[in-house]
Amino acid sequence: MTLVRRTARTVGLGALAVAVGLAGCAGADSEAASEGEEVARVGVAMPTQQLERWAKDGANVTAQLEALGHHVMVDYADDDPQLQADQIRQMVEAGADALVVGAVDASALTAVLAEAGAADVPVVAYDRLILDSPDVDYYATFDNERVGIQQATSLLQGIGVLDETGRETGAEGPFFIEIFAGSPDDNNATVFYAGAMSVLQPYLDSGVVEVVSGETEFDVVATPAWDGETAAARMSALIQTYDADQQLHGVLSPNDGIAQALIGVFATAGLDAGDRALPVVPGQDADLASAKSVAAGEQYTTIFKDTRQLAEVAVSAVHQMLNGGDPETNDVTTYDNGRLIVPAYLLTPQLVTQDNYHHLLIESGYYEAGDLA
Repeated sequence: MTLVRRTARTVGLGALAVAVGLAGCAGADSEAASEGEEVARVGVAMPTQQLERWAKDGANVTAQLEALGHHVMVDYADDDPQLQADQIRQMVEAGADALVVGAVDASALTAVLAEAGAADVPVVAYDRLILDSPDVDYYATFDNERVGIQQATSLLQGIGVLDETGRETGAEGPFFIEIFAGSPDDNNATVFYAGAMSVLQPYLDSGVVEVVSGETEFDVVATPAWDGETAAARMSALIQTYDADQQLHGVLSPNDGIAQALIGVFATAGLDAGDRALPVVPGQDADLASAKSVAAGEQYTTIFKDTRQLAEVAVSAVHQMLNGGDPETNDVTTYDNGRLIVPAYLLTPQLVTQDNYHHLLIESGYYEAGDLA
């Protein structure tokens, strides 16, 4: 595969192994650095530390880049698009040789990335596609449409429309649900939503599933900044509109932070009182609180997106481009950012349930057994 935009400048790093061989690279690179060989400077711009998964992403990318001997400049933008643009500009001015960017606002970085492009600095879009810029070289992410499909499928399984194999149970309903989506400035949020709605829409059309509020359009159900408090306030208001004979069976939640906020609302409202089960809520990111909640049978599912693997993909791409090569891709047609098709590598997300959380999260080493106790 040939990169669409440019071949990145090469720095004196020698013939290092690709990032997936991190452990073996660290010693050799440290030795090279000690001999005065030029070390690449890589800017890592992440959206926030307030969400657990982004703090882990920043730490994983930084550790793996440093293991390859790179000097890392890392900043978190507190979900402020202008602050992130300023941080990236400072990285470019400080001599960054490459950038890894998890965007706050997918469309707010055009100007600053033009500055990076003028300086011949390759840019890796990290998990969130950067829109409206020709200065994006690579996109490292998960199959986000599949995430939405997994979330909606697990919701339907949890409320009894589908069985554990994904086949229809024949239940006629109606099953009452509500729909929440992620932040409108995050391109992934629209992809999650589209994937989920592709599963839910036939059951909404048939009447087997009903959104009592009638709120289904993305711009209505989106949650700015993925804010749990905003989602909780909306859920609290929606609950008040339910008749006494209407049971909320489930809610489509786009991530774990929102899922946990919703579960808090349910507990306060006593929705799990008597013979009523807690509404079914899927999530995403396998945050520790949600992993515990899934293990305890509260949150129904979460989606495991192993940030260690995502970091490997991004770091490998940076390393290849800094050495004048082309990083590995498995999708060179899908991700049109409005200015170009961005070459991408997609990882596979995994659905975490009460039955498999130990295998996926503990046996993989993502968490220790004691973390979920």
